[in-house]
This record gives sequence, C-alpha cells and structure tokens, in this order.
Amino acid sequence: MNLNKSGAILKFPKNFLWGASSSAYQIEGGNINDWSEWEKKRANKQAREGGSAYHKPSDPELQRKAKNPLNYICGRACDGYNRYEEDFDIAKSLNHNAHRFSIEWSRVEPEEGKFNKKEIEHYKKVVQALHKRGIEPLVTLWHYTNPLWFTRAGGWAGKGSVDKFLRYSERIVTELKDDVKYWITENEPETVARNSYILGARPPQKKSVIKGFRVLGALVEAHNRAYDLIHEIDGEAKVGCSESLVYFESYNNWPHNLLAKKILEYWRNEKFFPRIIEHSDFLGLQYYFHSCVRINPFKSWKGFQYNENKKLSDMGWEIYPEGIYYILKSLKKYNLPIIITENGIADYKDGYRADFIKDHLIWTHRAIEEGVKVKGYFYWSFLDNFEWDSGFWPRFGLVEVDYKSFERKIRPSAWIYAKICKNNALRITN
Repeated sequence: MNLNKSGAILKFPKNFLWGASSSAYQIEGGNINDWSEWEKKRANKQAREGGSAYHKPSDPELQRKAKNPLNYICGRACDGYNRYEEDFDIAKSLNHNAHRFSIEWSRVEPEEGKFNKKEIEHYKKVVQALHKRGIEPLVTLWHYTNPLWFTRAGGWAGKGSVDKFLRYSERIVTELKDDVKYWITENEPETVARNSYILGARPPQKKSVIKGFRVLGALVEAHNRAYDLIHEIDGEAKVGCSESLVYFESYNNWPHNLLAKKILEYWRNEKFFPRIIEHSDFLGLQYYFHSCVRINPFKSWKGFQYNENKKLSDMGWEIYPEGIYYILKSLKKYNLPIIITENGIADYKDGYRADFIKDHLIWTHRAIEEGVKVKGYFYWSFLDNFEWDSGFWPRFGLVEVDYKSFERKIRPSAWIYAKICKNNALRITN
C-alpha cells in the first residue's frame, strides 16, 4: 500500500465507531476524591517547578500558565457536569456517532456502601442525552480517581479493594444496562501501578515495587470479575479494558539495547492484556508514545529514549503516527476486536492536530487492511480539560474551552475530523 498516494480514499469498516473521549474528573468539576485532595498539596510546588514531574511546556505563553498554582487545581474543570447537553450538541454537529465518558465513583458512592440516587439519575440522563442525538455511549467505570473512603482503606492495595469495586460496578451496570452496550472497566491500569506506586509520582505516592505489583494484580482481578458480573447482568453487553501501549524499537542491534527494549516492552505492553484476554469482548487501545531505546554507557546519561523528535506536541511528546500500526499489529494475536479509545495531541495553536488525526488514521487503516479488527477511533480529547498533574495548560481538545467563562469553541481541526466521521472515509491529499 502506498501511504502517500494522493487522491486515494481509505474506507473504514461498516458501523465503525467515530468519536472522542473524556473522563469525569477532567471535565465535570466539583468532584471530591483522592486527586482533588492530593492536588491541593502539590499545586504550589508544581507551580514553582513550572510543570509536572515529566511534562514542562517549552512555549513561553504556556510556561506562564504552568507557573500559576491555580493551573493545578481542578475545581470546576469545564463545568461539564452542567453543560453535557451543550457538549453533546457539539459532538452531533461534528458527526460523532459514539462518545466515551466515565462515571465518577466518588459521586455515586460518596460513603462506603451508600449510593447517591440523585447522581445515578444524573448519569442516566447523560446516557439518554447521547442516545437522543444518535450517539453510542462507551462508559468507563474507573478512570484513575477513587472515593476518599476507598483511599483511606488502602486504595487498590488495600484489603477487599476488588470486592468494593465490584459492588460499585454492579450498581452502575444494573442501573444503566438498558442504555449502555459498551463497558470499559478500567482506564490504563498499568499506568496507575507504575506512576502511583512504583515511581511514586501520583496519588497516593506510596512508592513501593511490591505494592505496585499488588495493585496491578488487584486491577487484573477486578477486570476479570467485573467482566463476569456485567455479563450476568446483561448477557448482550460488550466489556473491555483500555490500556496505554508504547511502540518500542531498539536503536541498534547491540544486545544490551535489544534486551532493554524487551524488558520495557514486557512491562508496558505485556503485563496486563495477556491476563485478561479470556475475559474481554474487545481491547481498548490508547496510543501516545514511541520510544527508540538506547543505553550508551560511554556518553552522558540521557535516559533510555533517543527519538528523532522531528515534531513534538506541546508536552514534548514525539509525534509518531507509524507506531499505532505496529501496536495494532502486535494485538492481532489476541483475535479480539480493538477500539482505539484514546489517541490525541496537546496542541494549543491547533497547528498539528488535523494532520495528527489523519496520519494516525492512515496507519490504522493499513492495519485494518492487514486483518486487524479495529472497530472504532476515539480522539483524546473532546474538550480541553484538566490533564492530571499537568493541570490546565495542555490543550488536547477538539473543542477549545475558556476556563473563565466556560465558552466552547470548535477548533478548525475538529471540522476536518468531522468530515472523516461523516464519510466513514479519509481522502489522502498530500
């Protein structure tokens, strides 16, 4: 296949899911959970350091925003809790036929075993609002954040954590089963085990390799048991889990680089999915990173990653569309449908986003042609939002958000993506 053949039209499979993703904490506002309490303690320190532990902006305008402590306090976020009708009208205008969002566990179960009926009714209305507009909901049960009572009991490393998650899952699925077909149990479980425990960089910052492995094991068990539970409630449901995978390649064929590549690949890409395959109807892929692995003891230490970095996002992430093809091909062995549940770029000037989407879809289409069962693509993110320990300065959204007025403004790249969604096809123009 000639990926650069101008004028070629790439058709996607029938009933392909086109949309964008969001998460409750990042857009709703007004949530109280482990993240909301943690970020208050970290905001001043992060502002002094000019960014998160990993992501610091290079643009002067973004640097100023990153030095403001309020950048790291989620607060009202995008006021998405109150503005979802407006947001879904925008999604419909952009020809999205599906939308991924999450339930905020701390809202619906603010005290252990006590469910808030008003909040459950709110999420019912959210789902119904999507259906009213002809948009298929994909619902994530857990997207990083935990109720305070769960955290005080040890979080995912605590005794009975899986049973607590199952109680919550049973209630939500029972309430929403008539209107939800697709369920995503967890968002990036390996990321949580690594960043929150092994590296100790995110809440609860309990740096412990032992706890990291324990948490990952708990999340595997939670997914597998939730899969069985959801199918008991609704035999027609489609259940999966979303994980962030990295395309690793060795800088050269030196044995130590090949070994390092294998080790990193095993942890990031092989530590979770193989353990849930028998309990999955589909796999949710989140692709952001490529890593060219090189260890050179004869030069100054610069870490493992030696990417060319010809183009970078505002967060300093290399733009490498080809990597999504190789990751998709690596998942073919599982013989399961794949939904790309996140793929996006921080690009506040909107200079790269349109090409970013098109180029990733070109490589995705190549994987489909070669037999990979890709069933949908969800850009991250629908709105500009609160990007965890980076705060508000990264701008991932198809839709720009004014964080003072909460005004929404559709970016030019969103209209280009809207045309692809409408046609279920992409025309190569270069």
